[in-house]
Amino acid sequence: MSDHEEQPANRLRKELPDEVPPSPSVPGDPQGARPERNGLTGRQRLLKGLWPPRLTRAQLIVALLLFGLGFGLAVQVASNSDSDSALRGARQEDLVRILDELDDRTQRLEDEKQGLEKQRDELENSSDQAEEARKQTLEKERQLGILAGTVAAQGPGITVTIEDTKGTVEADMLLDAIQELRAAGAEAIQVNGVRVVAGTYLADADNSVSVDGNKINAPYRFQVIGKPQDLEPALNIPGGVVQTLEKEQATVTVERSSKIVVDALRAAERPDYARSSSQ
Repeated sequence: MSDHEEQPANRLRKELPDEVPPSPSVPGDPQGARPERNGLTGRQRLLKGLWPPRLTRAQLIVALLLFGLGFGLAVQVASNSDSDSALRGARQEDLVRILDELDDRTQRLEDEKQGLEKQRDELENSSDQAEEARKQTLEKERQLGILAGTVAAQGPGITVTIEDTKGTVEADMLLDAIQELRAAGAEAIQVNGVRVVAGTYLADADNSVSVDGNKINAPYRFQVIGKPQDLEPALNIPGGVVQTLEKEQATVTVERSSKIVVDALRAAERPDYARSSSQ
């Protein structure tokens, strides 16, 4: 080949830049990543940015809130699991009794609703609305007097006697019994001659119990006015009042009666600050 033919090729080769040698590979990096100017690879810079974590105040608050929410959900799930396990371990007749009690409570609420609707209709349709209003006011006053303990009451109900020879019965156990009776529809309650009202409180006092500051001793005798068919099963539900007291070696007897007299009275208290808005 002549020098004339080789001259253009040699000129083109001289005009091209020299080839750049490949960068050395980082050990363990299959991609052969090139080091950055500061000597760190991209992977190393990513790890350095993620750790140690840099939390702002807002992120820390959000993390604490999420932790509290998760803890609350865990507690709720555990509580529901305990309740479910207790029901799964109950006998068929106990489950039927619990269901009947719930149905009875629903029916009482429905009856109360219908009674209020009837009173409203009577007021709207009565020719002498003033007289009808007066009658309903007197009836409501009598009902509130029973609830407040200012008047005596009688009616069907049960008598609950708790024998505590070991001295293991405490105030909170008797309070549970009162609350269970109220939830089952008890309309009037007295314990060892002390009337139980909405503001009643119980406390332990020298191996006995005080009710509204009145010390009472075992045996504890509850006189309760209400529907016996609802009151007695409410105390005997699985894990309920009777079972709890029997675990403390107390003896519980429940007697139904067609006539229970609740005659312990409370003095009517006049509020210090509240006044009727109609005055």
